[in-house]
Amino acid sequence: MTTTSPETLISDSRARIDAMDDHIIGLIQERMAVSAVIQEARMTSGGRRVNLSREMEVLSHYSDALGKPGTTLAMTMLELCRGRI
Repeated sequence: MTTTSPETLISDSRARIDAMDDHIIGLIQERMAVSAVIQEARMTSGGRRVNLSREMEVLSHYSDALGKPGTTLAMTMLELCRGRI
């Protein structure tokens, strides 16, 4: 029976977290690009850059899934995707 040492387990787990973080960053960058397309289309058609009711839906979704920290995470993501308003 082979047992993994704590050091190996930690090292392997950290490598997995680093890979997940890279994936999350890539998804956020993709979300930023899609948000830019939506904002441009909205402004071109005479609308506002930001749709506050949609942002409230996003905040609620993250809060429901992750609790109060989810709201903070969503606010940061929204700021990245639209800039400060």
